Amino acid sequence: MYKRRILAAALVASAALLAGCQSVKTTSPGAVGIERTQRMSSMVSEADMRQQAELSYRETLTKERDKGTLNADPALTSRVRAITSRLIPASAAFRPDAARWKWEVNVIRSDQINAWCMPGGKIAVYTGLITKLNLTDDEIAAVIGHEIAHALREHARERASEQMGAQAVISGASILLGVGQAGSDLGGVFYKAFFGLPNSRLHETEADRIGVEVAARAGYDPRAAITLWQKMARNGGGSGPEFLSTHPSAETRLKDLEVYSARVMPLYEQARRR
Repeated sequence: MYKRRILAAALVASAALLAGCQSVKTTSPGAVGIERTQRMSSMVSEADMRQQAELSYRETLTKERDKGTLNADPALTSRVRAITSRLIPASAAFRPDAARWKWEVNVIRSDQINAWCMPGGKIAVYTGLITKLNLTDDEIAAVIGHEIAHALREHARERASEQMGAQAVISGASILLGVGQAGSDLGGVFYKAFFGLPNSRLHETEADRIGVEVAARAGYDPRAAITLWQKMARNGGGSGPEFLSTHPSAETRLKDLEVYSARVMPLYEQARRR
């Protein structure tokens, strides 16, 4: 009887995970060769993600504006926007439709070493990232290119699809097996350790590789991604064991960036000659 319940739970879990999911090709491979097939839930549409991103972005800007921390340094804001204005056209190598996104770039005065790009091209860069690490324009391009890559690949939508599928699996199995909340919690930990975290590291690696190509096509030295992450590692951005991290270890990341920045150097040289 118990084995039959296990089998039933497995079947329900598999059905829940696969239901409503479809294979999606979000980007072209580019010179860096991003070929991985992505699975997205039909319950998490690209339009929905952009709508939520727009609402969240507006809320963030309003909050920072009220605090007087939005674009407080006009010169730095102009610098960041000028760099981004070169990266956006270069992103068309991966997604031609990205040219039609309603891109927006703002700089937030904060000690945080952080930057992000929401679905649809809503970008924020924190001043601490630039001032604390003393970033060059090439290194700023590496950061923003990396964050743009997450948006191009729709990693946020992919994670949302995974989370919805995982929750359906965990809930269904818990009910069938009668394990209660404790079993459900354990299932959540299991999913995070063996599925969630590796996928997050994979997203980071994809963003690194796409980011160096976007930067190179825009005429920024792709090797700056290496010096950027060296600075991040020295400031604690690359610490911690890789197995328990959502980001690659500093050593793994730097080795990969060395390979892929070299691969896109011809694109950088070509862009410089234009």
